[in-house]
Amino acid sequence: MRLVFAGTPDPAVPSLRRLVESDRHEVVAVVTRPDAVAGRGRKATRSPVGVLADEYGIPVRSPAKPSEPEFVEWLTELAPDCCPVVAYGALLPKQVLGIPRHGWVNLHFSLLPAWRGAAPVQAAIQAGDEVTGASTFRIEAGLDTGPVFGVVTEKIDLTDTAGTLLGRLADSGASLLESTLDGIEAGAVQAVAQSVDGVSYAPKVDAETGHVRWDQPALTVSRRIRAVTPTPGAWTEVAGKRLKLGPVELVEESLPARTIDIRKSGVYVGTATTAVRLNQVQPQGKRMMPALDWARGARLEPGTVVE
Repeated sequence: MRLVFAGTPDPAVPSLRRLVESDRHEVVAVVTRPDAVAGRGRKATRSPVGVLADEYGIPVRSPAKPSEPEFVEWLTELAPDCCPVVAYGALLPKQVLGIPRHGWVNLHFSLLPAWRGAAPVQAAIQAGDEVTGASTFRIEAGLDTGPVFGVVTEKIDLTDTAGTLLGRLADSGASLLESTLDGIEAGAVQAVAQSVDGVSYAPKVDAETGHVRWDQPALTVSRRIRAVTPTPGAWTEVAGKRLKLGPVELVEESLPARTIDIRKSGVYVGTATTAVRLNQVQPQGKRMMPALDWARGARLEPGTVVE
């Protein structure tokens, strides 16, 4: 099939690469979000999907909104058979959904109807789910409500961060997306309506999502930190300064909530239940370092609390 691929961040790259290298499909164009301004120099930066498309010499379109008349006209003239989507990052208007004859097929990193929305992997970790996965479905007007073609499952390890879990799902999901498109071309797969039971939502995460609430149980604290690692990152405030946190270790220690205890064996912080031991931390303007090295340099007063 002639495909127009839509995607933006790193997790979409394995899918694009797999489809470009497929013997059964041709990626005739790529749609990605406009170049983002980032870094100290405030330079425009191409999305990971855009970079890969450039490497393969595939034409790229980056509309500010996919409802722009010029984009709609371009896609109509291109007349793709199908438009696979992986983490594109913009809502698709009704006027483009009907252009490809096989519709738009989205790879979503959850077992739908669980965790519809922008951050399904983060939500699954924070909720303490033991299993998650990826689903391919036909996009319709609702938020991740379309009928499902297929799924793959993935166990969530106790040490998984959003980054490690999403990395595995991006790879297994790429295989699922390719097989889904193969099946659509062959007429061998049929989309099945999602169940009305088990619907849950995963809103977008931002910097405030990473603010650790130490008055919650230790397990909840650990899950929150893993859910926002590596981005947007977990953080707390110590002595008025922000401290970024890597994943923590659960320990059988009792400390008052929010209180720091510095020992030879490590740096501990109290929660609503047992304490946690900090591993890697990053003070403002510095690199990640062992928590004990940071604590020794910070010269904290006994009984210091985190905010």
